[in-house]
Amino acid sequence: MTPDLMNAGAEVLARHRSRPQSLVGDEVYFGQGVALYVDAITVSFDGFRALNALSLTIDVGELRCIIGPNGAGKTTMMDCITGRTRPDKGTVFFGSNIDLLRLTEPQIAQAGVGRKFQKPTVYEQLTVFENLELALKADRRVLPTLLFRMTGDQRTRVDEVLVLIHLKDEAHRVAGLLSHGQKQWLEIGMLLMQDPKLLLLDEPVAGMTDEETERTAELFLSLEGQHSLVVVEHDMKFVDQLTEGRKKVTVLHEGSVLAEGLLKDVQANEKVVEVYLGR
Repeated sequence: MTPDLMNAGAEVLARHRSRPQSLVGDEVYFGQGVALYVDAITVSFDGFRALNALSLTIDVGELRCIIGPNGAGKTTMMDCITGRTRPDKGTVFFGSNIDLLRLTEPQIAQAGVGRKFQKPTVYEQLTVFENLELALKADRRVLPTLLFRMTGDQRTRVDEVLVLIHLKDEAHRVAGLLSHGQKQWLEIGMLLMQDPKLLLLDEPVAGMTDEETERTAELFLSLEGQHSLVVVEHDMKFVDQLTEGRKKVTVLHEGSVLAEGLLKDVQANEKVVEVYLGR
């Protein structure tokens, strides 16, 4: 474990022990600028170890790309962060006070962690605008939902997101008629309507055209700083666009971190070349 990770972990665990366990109703606290702290998580399925003492930290406002061969543990890692899978061992903290392993999936989403799966999931029979309206962060109990009326500020927010995801001209188009890439953007927009602090994005440009991929890179770069983003991706050209030669890339292999650093250094790493990039 690196000194930076050890220091961040010590700070997180100190707060964890010195105060009552925070749950979803509490405001997340980003001590020392750490948005996500994963320490030594291990997951086994029928004797197969999907994660093997995996540790990493993501800083507030950071855009981190995670790469690695199929079966490296990328999806299982996201499952542990979002509550779909409970690790056998380890710690997962959002900020320094939200213990994600004590929360359910809906509570984790409510706390400010958004996840986008590889296949877009939108309401295809509704318009683009209506999809974003449904995704607004609001009280979703029965009575408030029945009495809901969009405010001026909420409408402004929808308009802002429409511009951000390149769908302003498609606002009143039925979502089922969008291209695959546009549906990906719409789902990202729906996540943004929830105002997440941390976004987990699983192969977001799979199936996109070159132009759509480039626009998606521009979108993610515009979100950097406002949100922490973890992007799992196989498209190395897209990873290069996102990292801009200066951002850290993490390589997973057999459930743990194989290498971490700038893309050019990772690509030159002999172990990474052997298990993932090829010669």
